[in-house]
Formats: sequence, C-alpha cells, structure tokens
Amino acid sequence: MSSGGLSVSDLEFPSAAVSVSQLLSSLRRSALSVSNRLRSIDADAHFVHEVADHYNLPLVANERCGSWYIDPTKKTGSAYFKSTDGHTGEWSFSFRRLNLQILSLARENGGCIIVDSTRRGKLMPDALSKTVPIWCAVLNRALFPTEPALHPVQFPPNFLTASEEAQIEQRIDGFVDSLKELKLDLAQLGKDLGRPIRIAWANQAYFYPTDLHKSGQYNLFVLCSASRRVHGAEASEGGYIQGAGDDSEGWSNGLTAPVFWESKDVLLATEESELPSVIQELMERNDKTPASQQATLVLPSSNLYISQSQPNSGGHGSYDLVIACNDKPTEGGNIKKLNLGCGPHKLGSRDLRLALDKVHAFAEKHLGSNASQSLLVTCETGKDLSVGTLLAIVCLFYDDNGKYVGKQPQLYMDKQFIRQRLAWIITSKPDANPSRATLQSVNAFLLQRRD
Repeated sequence: MSSGGLSVSDLEFPSAAVSVSQLLSSLRRSALSVSNRLRSIDADAHFVHEVADHYNLPLVANERCGSWYIDPTKKTGSAYFKSTDGHTGEWSFSFRRLNLQILSLARENGGCIIVDSTRRGKLMPDALSKTVPIWCAVLNRALFPTEPALHPVQFPPNFLTASEEAQIEQRIDGFVDSLKELKLDLAQLGKDLGRPIRIAWANQAYFYPTDLHKSGQYNLFVLCSASRRVHGAEASEGGYIQGAGDDSEGWSNGLTAPVFWESKDVLLATEESELPSVIQELMERNDKTPASQQATLVLPSSNLYISQSQPNSGGHGSYDLVIACNDKPTEGGNIKKLNLGCGPHKLGSRDLRLALDKVHAFAEKHLGSNASQSLLVTCETGKDLSVGTLLAIVCLFYDDNGKYVGKQPQLYMDKQFIRQRLAWIITSKPDANPSRATLQSVNAFLLQRRD
C-alpha cells in the first residue's frame, strides 16, 4: 500500500486483549465485592430459617461456612464435617472429627438441620452429599446393629453415579470396625442418640423426601445447602454470589459471622468503599469485649484441661500446672508453668516435636509428685498444638480409665492406641482440630520412645 494508506499493522490492536482481560477481571471483582457477599448471605439466611420453620428442628452450623447463614440466637450447635472426606475416591469417616456432640441434641429435638453451602456450579457441598451420609451410616450400624433398615448409606436423589454410591457403600463396614477399635462406650452413645438417623435434603432447588418429619422411630437430619445454585458467572446474577460465606478469610477483611449478625443492618447499609474501615472499627470494638476463656476438661481424666491461650496472662489462674505451647520461654519464671515457644501453624507443629521431651519431663515431675494437680494446656487456637501436647501426656502417663499411673514400661503403644487416646480429646472438645503435621510429630515422638 502507499505511505498515505492504511497498513495491516494499523488495523491490529495488540493491547486490546489485555484491556478486555483487565475489564473482565474488574467486572468479576466488582461482582464478588464484600457488599455483594454480605447481601447474598443475608438472602440465603432467609431460606435457611424458612427450612427451620418448615421442619421445626434446631439449626446446626457446619463450621465455618454454615455459621454465616444462621442467626446466632437460633443456632443450637456446631458440626465439623469436611468436604474433603467426601471427595471422589477419598471417601472417609474422620476420626479427628467424630461430631458426637450433636447426638444428644438430635435425641432431644428429634433431629437437627445441618447448614452448609458451596460455591458456584454445585447444588450442594460434598460434605452434605457424601461426608454426612457416610457418618450417619457408620453410626446407624455401630449404635443400632439390630435395626438394619437404616444401615445402607442414604444418598441424595440422582446426584452421584451408581458406581460411586457402590464404592462408598463398600467402605462402611471398615469404618465401623475402626470406630469400634477406639473403645468408645457405644452403648452410651446409642443412648445419647436414642434412635437411628434418617436423612432429608433441603436446598433452593428441592426438598427431598417431602414426607419426612420428626418421628418417634428415627432422628431426622436435614442437610441444608443454603445457597441458590448458579451456573453462569457472578456478573450475570445481579450481584448474587453462591456460597458467599465460603473461605471467608480471603474476602471478609477480618469480619466474623457473629459480628456480621450483630451489626448486619449497619454493614448492609454501608457503601463498598467504606466497608473495610467500618469492619475494622466493629472488630476492634468486639476485641475489647472480654471473651470467655473457659477451659475444657478432657474426660475420662479428672485433672487435664485444654483451652485457647490467655493473652497477656503470665500466671496460671486456678490451675496448678500450665503448659503454654506458643508462649515464649522466660528466664527463671514460674516453675509450675512450662512455655514451649512453638511458632504458629506448620512451623509450630515442627517445633512441638522438639519440645515434647520437655513436656514429658514436666508432666512426670509434677504429676508424679501429686497426681491430683490440675494441668491446663494452651495454644493460640486451643485446637491444635495443645491437642498434640495433651495427647502425648495421656498416652505416656494415663491408663484406660483416665487415671494418672506414671510411666507404663509394659504398655505397647502403636498408632491405634494413640488414636484411641485422641478420641478422648476429640469427644471432650468437638472443635479440636489437630493438624496432620501436629499428629505426625506426636506419633513420631511416642513411637520412637517405644522403639
């Protein structure tokens, strides 16, 4: 072409693709704004409370997501069912999350509604389609062996393939055997639950089955997926976000579900640009409210307690002995308080492995001289390192009845024995959540001592 005409290069726009990509990314961020999330949660919470009214059953949050959708004044409990235990090929019954705390609640009310949600594209989370049905089948078989009608796994309608259902069914008896190996009092657990479990599902697409209600023959567990299923992108939904409460650490600016419900009207009326500062102010105000730091007694012991760390607490309150997993060691200090100085998260789990010798010596010295002394173990969450530390102590020094007996040189300790002792802590403190790294550290320490 002549110099005065258009060339091919004049018609190309190399930056256009980038600009379109940036525009789409901006639109998606706008659709996923915090204000849209909070409005979506509020809308889904209305559905959850309608389900509660329909079945006249108490609401139980599958933590952490479920709590966003339940008014705290109407929340009667928490459960800890992981979707990963229902992932295809990974089906499992968790021995770190037994969820036995909801048995009595279900017996007293004829059942309960377990609330959870999931993100775009799925009708319900794997926790509700597989993890909870597995758990119910295991309990029905273990606690009510003479009532076979409810022994098969109860699956949601037309949701899983026949092959996946069959593969899950084949694993249940093995899970039952493993549960029995924990040496829990199954007869008492049967009394706690009272009746076998029937499952119903409730979501914004359907209720199934429609004819199940509270009955003297079974406890009804309604598995409620709070959010409406969205097939397309969020931008096409007028600001609605499916599973808006999921993975809140990534979007909430520190906001928690209780503070959201306490200040819901204010938050929903606040412009997006002002939300971060308003949330910060609400959380700072909430942090100034003294929190109850009540410790949990680990049964069947009569003197072992576990709790979250007490900020700025140099003493040990009403407990004779304290092991603080995350507190920094001090020179001199209180001879009846052991600070392990473990770091946070996975680093702390590795640190614990090196600190367990100190734990062993501390417990042997002080409980050996007076076994009736109370011992409190703390960590930053009260759910991880403190669980591992107490697990080591009960394995080393306590008999099957929860009594301190000192060294047990004739005791054969293996992973099954350690799992039995872990069940004490998990049953006493249902929100205990020791990481895999923490349990590996404790196992390595205990099994090495055995060898």
